Amino acid sequence: MRLVIYIATSGYYYKDWEGVFYPPGLPSAKRLAFYAQEFPFTEINATYYGQPRAAMFDRMLAETPENFLFAVKAYKGLTHERQDTGEFTAFLTGLRPLVQARRLICVLAQFPYSFHNTKENREYVLSLRHRLAGLPVAVEFRSRDWGQSGTFNLLRTAGLAYVAVDEPRLKGLLPPLVHATADFSYVRFHGRNAAKWFQHEQSYERYAYHYSEAELKEWLPRLRAMEEATERVYVAFNNHYQGGAVVAARDLKALLESQDA
Repeated sequence: MRLVIYIATSGYYYKDWEGVFYPPGLPSAKRLAFYAQEFPFTEINATYYGQPRAAMFDRMLAETPENFLFAVKAYKGLTHERQDTGEFTAFLTGLRPLVQARRLICVLAQFPYSFHNTKENREYVLSLRHRLAGLPVAVEFRSRDWGQSGTFNLLRTAGLAYVAVDEPRLKGLLPPLVHATADFSYVRFHGRNAAKWFQHEQSYERYAYHYSEAELKEWLPRLRAMEEATERVYVAFNNHYQGGAVVAARDLKALLESQDA
């Protein structure tokens, strides 16, 4: 029996989605409920910029069906600054409603390009399991020096999921490697806007990209391999500019369904 590949977007609260995905005039407070009518989960990115608040997740749980799930990006103090002054405790406190409701997919620990494959950093990655109280964790690297067998063995030992990425094929960035290191798999599509990845005035420019059918088809065998290797596969499109993520998510879902037909 074929297992499920869940496809959604990285975030949902974008003003430039109005008229593209959200009906014109839809109140912002109703966006999540509208989004949840089509997608099975979303990534919460606001928690990267500030520690999560339990009240925020209480509202989100109330606005969505009981089978709708959340992946929560780790606060930047956990992944970028890495000076633990009670940051992990505060983060876990904020996540409590999702954990209690059993609607947390994972904590998404996205490390910066400057986070290289050193002994100190490997030890820090290993520590995430106990620092995050045994919650499911998916780890995303940006620096290419993590793309080796030792990394995947390390994650497998700790029960941490490796995040496969689709991003520009630039020197120093990770290529689209697929490895199963936990009981679930995670994939993030960032777009392939090479010209704006490192050189941009506004952060959204990096993610201004529309995937072609041919580019999405490249991932079909990879996703099927991940599907066979793990219990669940979560796919999140982060090319959010002007609704590009919604289009790509729909297109990939259609391609997978055509295979199953």
